[in-house]
This record gives sequence, C-alpha cells and structure tokens, in this order.
Amino acid sequence: MTTTPEHDARIANIKFSSVYPHYVSKVEKKGRTKAELHQVIEWLTGFNEETIQDLIEEQLTFKTFFERATINPNAHLISGVICGYRIENIKTLLTKQVRYLDKLVDELAKGRKMEKILRQP
Repeated sequence: MTTTPEHDARIANIKFSSVYPHYVSKVEKKGRTKAELHQVIEWLTGFNEETIQDLIEEQLTFKTFFERATINPNAHLISGVICGYRIENIKTLLTKQVRYLDKLVDELAKGRKMEKILRQP
C-alpha cells in the first residue's frame, strides 16, 4: 500500500509534541524507559535529550522536526510494516522518516534488543 498526498500532508502537519507522550507511554507500559526512547530518537535524528525537550516546547510539526534532524545514515536499514505501510515502499521522504521513528518506537516497546534497533550495516 502506498501513501496518498492527503496522507502525507496530514503526517507533515502533526505536531511532534502531540505524539511524543504516546511514544513515552507505549514504551513505559512495556517496561522500557524514557532514556531508551531518547536513545532511539537520538540515533535516528541526532537530537539529544535537551534538544528533544526544546523541540517539544517549540510545538514543531513533523515536517519541521525532520527538516532540522540529521538522519542516521543507517536509517535505510529500517524495514517492515508499520501502521499498515511497508516502509521500503513509502515514496515520500518525510512520511518515510516519520514511519522510521514509529517503527523504532514499536520495536523498543516490543522488547527488541537495543543493538538490533540501532541498526548497523
């Protein structure tokens, strides 16, 4: 299944600050920590804990959040299905990056080992 322009626009306008508490809740319910979540976010985006808090306070959309990010060169190794979409088949870069983050958070919540989540070639 591929994304539509409307879907991509909706994703771009979601505020990171509105999704972040859901990420925290998801991982903590499964016995993982906020520090591990931050480690995953930092691996993907280059944002450290302090920067993540600043970005939350700025109420950035995912579009701006990922424009400021330095995406990990190994992010292309993230694959699989998330939210009904096969990541490898998503054509819109921003939507793909958001789904990368969703996939990493999902793997963290499912108890996958950090070495596997933080992909190396």
